[in-house]
Amino acid sequence: MQDKPVVFVVVDPNDDQHVALERALTTARERNPQPKLAVFVAVDGEAVDTRAVNDHLFRDEFWFRDRIRKPIEEAGVDFEITVCWSSDWQAAIIQESKRYNAEMIYLPVHAKTSRRFTFAESKWQVLKHAKCPVVLIRPGAKDRRKVVLATVNYQAKTTQQRQLNRQITERAGYIAEVYGAELHLVNAYLDSMLYPDRGALAKLADKTGVPTDRIHVKQGYTNEVVAEIAKEIDADVVVMGTLNQYGETGSLLRGNTAERVIGSLETDVMVCNSFTTTSH
Repeated sequence: MQDKPVVFVVVDPNDDQHVALERALTTARERNPQPKLAVFVAVDGEAVDTRAVNDHLFRDEFWFRDRIRKPIEEAGVDFEITVCWSSDWQAAIIQESKRYNAEMIYLPVHAKTSRRFTFAESKWQVLKHAKCPVVLIRPGAKDRRKVVLATVNYQAKTTQQRQLNRQITERAGYIAEVYGAELHLVNAYLDSMLYPDRGALAKLADKTGVPTDRIHVKQGYTNEVVAEIAKEIDADVVVMGTLNQYGETGSLLRGNTAERVIGSLETDVMVCNSFTTTSH
């Protein structure tokens, strides 16, 4: 039986700043029991120039000692380091995080280079297929965990959508409990006929333990509403979900709503999918 929860932290040696590791160390100090860090060092070949001319792909023992081991040891956090040279970066992350029975994956996200948020298809594959929630760690985002915002769909019609709602709520509740944070729920809707009545909100508050004044229901597009509420309550992390959907050819669909929501936020974002377990 595993004594400590495990946070799986992805470190790309091509990067100069290791935001996922930095955030993991900061948040680990706030937790009791303190988690173990499974530090996974690997290059995302789809997002990085892997030619020999890229000097950042050459890292010596001093780099590992000074940039990886030393900060963790100084923080007094239990850890293991794995170095991976598989070309199948996303599958390796999914496989190893499952082997560690990780409760979540910390995945670094680079700063926006344009107004539209984009990142490599390999990262979407991790989001869609990971067996635990994936936390997208943003450079410059707040490193505290005092206000948690969960995005839910009260108008869900399918069993899969309702199950995802439960996973998002349970995971957000777990994070709020672990860090002693304030939990909020947000739901966006376009059709005014879909606005839940007071009885439904009271029932939801009773079921989730979230008071009605922290349940935000607003008309508008999901990405705009979530971004507005996150700013209004000064959220530190947003918990959202994405369904595993396949087209006729079997190719993975990113999910436009998920992409727009992630792109509209400046906070860290935790993504749950329909494979995610809620055992932690």
